[in-house]
Amino acid sequence: MNAGNRSGGDEIGARAASIDIVELKDHDPAWAMMFQEERDRLASALGGMAICIEHVGSTAVPGLKAKPVIDIIVGVRELSLDLFEGTLSYLGYVHVPIDEKGRLFFRKGMPRTHHLHLVLEGGEEYLKHTRFRDRLIAHPDEAREYQMLKEELAVRFREDREAYTDGKDGFIRKILAKTDMDG
Repeated sequence: MNAGNRSGGDEIGARAASIDIVELKDHDPAWAMMFQEERDRLASALGGMAICIEHVGSTAVPGLKAKPVIDIIVGVRELSLDLFEGTLSYLGYVHVPIDEKGRLFFRKGMPRTHHLHLVLEGGEEYLKHTRFRDRLIAHPDEAREYQMLKEELAVRFREDREAYTDGKDGFIRKILAKTDMDG
């Protein structure tokens, strides 16, 4: 094999490794332990800047299939990238700019292992994540409905994480509306 072919093969291999595949896994009780370990690292690194650190997302809902990515929400008093980026970078997090107010988003690993959402403690983004998680835990029928939707989307958008995520928006809004009615 000549050097040119080897280079082309390396590029194809690198591209395949970088594709962000959407793959759901059966719920793993180890996810709670993985959260706790990461929570301890974050609490130590962020100190008093982190008012609360919670496990959210599908890995926080017992029995629910999920992408094996631990979602963590950190409630803070002030949202400033300058305040957090250096510390989180040291822990392996990469800031991902998003077009969304009220949240700073970071991810860790490739394939991804953790998503970190910095939000104002008690604010709209904080409540959205925690209420959605709590509603699914309290209503297993809605969790099953969500899982069926996620399974369908994971097949349709296996190599398009953004479309997969966008496909869940309507269901999430419906559940959040129910939490608003519950008070």
